[in-house]
Amino acid sequence: MAASQKLSHLLQLADQGPALRAALAEEVAELLVHWPAGYPQTMRGACEALLTKAARDADAATRARLRVQLCSHPELAGRVLPPESVTQGLIEMARHGGNLVMALAARLGVDEKRAAQILEDETGVALAVACKGAGLDRATFSALALLARPAGDRIHAYAMLDAFENVPACEAAQVLNGWRDGRTTVAA
Repeated sequence: MAASQKLSHLLQLADQGPALRAALAEEVAELLVHWPAGYPQTMRGACEALLTKAARDADAATRARLRVQLCSHPELAGRVLPPESVTQGLIEMARHGGNLVMALAARLGVDEKRAAQILEDETGVALAVACKGAGLDRATFSALALLARPAGDRIHAYAMLDAFENVPACEAAQVLNGWRDGRTTVAA
């Protein structure tokens, strides 16, 4: 099917209302994952916007299927899935011993080496800065901190969790941007 015909078909599905929202979301996700060589890259933006809207309006089961469908494309998943879906995926990955470094790197927009450094920080401050800078909530930070670096005792766990409250959001966003473009190190 020609690119213009495909886009027209997808837009028609979008106009059909919530009944076809799941089918639309899954079809657009499949298209984005297996982007045809002959399709213009400019059409990707429209498809991502369409998937973002469809995923936001979809039920939890559809979003779960989309997470599975997009698991090999974490950056795309981070752009199009609602934040709770992405953060829940991070927590589930940490809970089940998955590759949290890769998923965190994609979610934060940093390279895997930097994501590993963030997770290796025993104080939890680097993870607090990263989470707060990326707009993740305290519950997500707490789950990641405790699952990724289980504290030896309660005092250490509380100190790690308090790190989130002690990080100003504006400064956290600046530090995270520095990590993204390589201007600062995690230790800074």
